[in-house]
Amino acid sequence: MARQFPYLEPSHREFIQRQRLFFTASAAPTGHVNLSPKGLDALRVLSEKAVVYLDLTGSGNETAAHALADGRLTLMFCAFEGPPLILRLYGRSRILRRGGPEYTRLLASDFGGVEPLGARQMVQLDIELVQTSCGYGVPLFAYTGERPTLIKWAEAKGPEGLKTYRRQKNTRSLDGLPTGFSEDEDTGPSA
Repeated sequence: MARQFPYLEPSHREFIQRQRLFFTASAAPTGHVNLSPKGLDALRVLSEKAVVYLDLTGSGNETAAHALADGRLTLMFCAFEGPPLILRLYGRSRILRRGGPEYTRLLASDFGGVEPLGARQMVQLDIELVQTSCGYGVPLFAYTGERPTLIKWAEAKGPEGLKTYRRQKNTRSLDGLPTGFSEDEDTGPSA
């Protein structure tokens, strides 16, 4: 039932673009495995071998720590409506820091130049393997809208509050690994 591909085919790209939710999984050689849901129209397909997502400030920064420590990252998409399908992207991750040249270029070219308040970094996945599987066990769900909670939280914090929060909560992983985040890199309009 599972099929493997060396790169994203057009049908995979179309499937990804229809999804409103995806999951990220990362790990360092030791310690906890991180699994996180992502939404808010954050992901873009860059090519048949690369995707990127705009990562908003959250309670931790595990993916960044794991990118530095090991680099492995898996993204998973599930069909919650229509024909069943699970699509996984396996590969190596890179963190694109806010205000850096790659971040700035992708923000302009793929996100319409719009940086949401609370933007922390972008995570690029260089794809090594694409796998599809049946998804028969995934239930059907109806999409009713995005939660406004994360954006409202960022608005309540404001730019300076977000900087302070990231310095306090986003510089080390759950296992104490460095995330590569530093106060000096926390620049830009939604700092």
